[in-house]
Amino acid sequence: MRSIPEDRTTRALIRDEALGLFAAHGPDSVTVRRIAAAAGVSPGLVVHHFGSKDGLRQEVDQYVVAVFEAMLGELTGEGSAEAFDSDASAASLSAAFTRHLPAGSPLPGYLRRLLLSDTDAGRLLFRRLYEVSRTALDGLSAAGLAAPGRDPEARAAVLLANDLAVFLLRDRIGEVLGTDPLSADGMARWAPEVLGIYTGWLNAPPPPEAPAGT
Repeated sequence: MRSIPEDRTTRALIRDEALGLFAAHGPDSVTVRRIAAAAGVSPGLVVHHFGSKDGLRQEVDQYVVAVFEAMLGELTGEGSAEAFDSDASAASLSAAFTRHLPAGSPLPGYLRRLLLSDTDAGRLLFRRLYEVSRTALDGLSAAGLAAPGRDPEARAAVLLANDLAVFLLRDRIGEVLGTDPLSADGMARWAPEVLGIYTGWLNAPPPPEAPAGT
């Protein structure tokens, strides 16, 4: 077992290993001993840092929420309306996340588990994502690329549910398309269809293909 100083680096290492295991197997199926083995530390050190597995799970939840909060700034920060005006696909949460997350990141998998969990972190993240969906719809409306509809709140919820389907049904979508929808190749197939439906509904013609190399 490698020796690691008991500092924030050790704490972050344990958290990151727990995140990967929780995403792959679910928090209830992962033991403190398994997390410790993955991090190369003793089970006692895990308890020392987090108090218990529940304490570690809460920290993982808070970390995931913080990561997505930072990424969501792309869709809600200053200049977001201009982004929508130049590229409506920027309104896609899944596209934004894919641009920021490295290949093989456990975050999408854990996002799925977190959103479907009955936890404060899951509710907080969904509320934040909904606010981003409202902002995206407002931006598209201001750019003349979408109409707010008779019920903007409901329309924003519909758009969010559609976007989150990529995360919640990632494995099943990959099976039928033969491509992970959150990979670069998968998003190249997925994003134009989403954009076409958002801007022209199901009767819209297919969007033109992007020039090679863009």
